Amino acid sequence: MTATDDLLARSRREHESWDGQVPGAPGLRTAVVTCMDCRIDPARTLGLASGEAHVIRNAGGAVTEDVLRSLSISQRKLGTTEVVLMHHTRCGMSTFTEEEFKGELEKVTGQRPTWSVETFSDAEQDLRQSARRVRQSPFLTETTSVRAFVHDIDSDSLTEVALD
Repeated sequence: MTATDDLLARSRREHESWDGQVPGAPGLRTAVVTCMDCRIDPARTLGLASGEAHVIRNAGGAVTEDVLRSLSISQRKLGTTEVVLMHHTRCGMSTFTEEEFKGELEKVTGQRPTWSVETFSDAEQDLRQSARRVRQSPFLTETTSVRAFVHDIDSDSLTEVALD
């Protein structure tokens, strides 16, 4: 059995108790941007129930053009008004550099990526940069409530980061 087969079996079991009563728009009117790291469970850490927030995940929790696209849709079409940015301790994105990774890909594929890898050495500084990207985007209407946190994956606690 593959991992996907196992997930499908779990889905069938969950479907049996599903009542389908989740709203389309996030009840807390909040969007969370965080890392894809499997050690992070934003629902547990933030106490989120199904249907309360949009959770946008990628490597490092970087505010990329695609995250800005998702946040724009979240705000303009689904009514979110707050943005929570969440990085975490011991993030893999701080263990290598952009140049190293692009070089590896170029060596293997013969092509250099045109996209930014978004590595960082300081989670707090990167969160400040992410907040600036959110606040400066002309496509986002709700930028007054942007807050940033570092999630300690060992204690499951959050530390707020002062933004510029």
